[in-house]
Amino acid sequence: MTGLVHTQQLWVYFVLVLGIIALPGMDMAFVLSSTLANGRRAGVAAVGGIVAGGLIHTAMGAFGVGLVLMSAPQLFNALLLAGAMYVAWMGMSLLRGAAALGEVADAPVRSTAATFWRAVLTCLLNPKAYVFMLAVFPQFLRLEHGPIAAQVVLLAMITAATQAVVYGGVAVSAADLRRRLGTSERTQKSLSRGVGAMLLLVAAWTVWQGWQRGL
Repeated sequence: MTGLVHTQQLWVYFVLVLGIIALPGMDMAFVLSSTLANGRRAGVAAVGGIVAGGLIHTAMGAFGVGLVLMSAPQLFNALLLAGAMYVAWMGMSLLRGAAALGEVADAPVRSTAATFWRAVLTCLLNPKAYVFMLAVFPQFLRLEHGPIAAQVVLLAMITAATQAVVYGGVAVSAADLRRRLGTSERTQKSLSRGVGAMLLLVAAWTVWQGWQRGL
């Protein structure tokens, strides 16, 4: 009976994680913009970086860093603002045409390593993840279900797999769209600016959420 209850809890956790990951935000926007700007390989690197950042979030949640951030509002607010400013900077770069999409772009192609580490940074600057790790993650750790470390690893695997599938799908779709655009500079730049505007909206939404929480 205990095993059945644990399995049900894992399914509930998966559904919650899927809903949060599928909701457009900083991580998804970075995967989308990276793929459109530099192609499928950059998209894969971005997904890998987001997954790595998610694993770090899980480790931090397990060690209670999320609780520290929430107990010190100044730190959490600083994190939220930093994340919003970072996303806004990416959006402004696209709006200015600094990273026009496709082969016609004059901007240098970012290396996969640089994309990966920027993705890790983007994930770590995402305040939504810290809220999840504080409010949701601990509820699925139970002493009666075995060693806590093993439970943390299992939940981390569920999170990572969900991120890989959802964001991987975004990268594949964006890469296909990029290919279809071909060498149309006007269309590519229009799409680039559209993505930039979306990033600015994400940044504004992040700040709005912080203001609602008493930033």
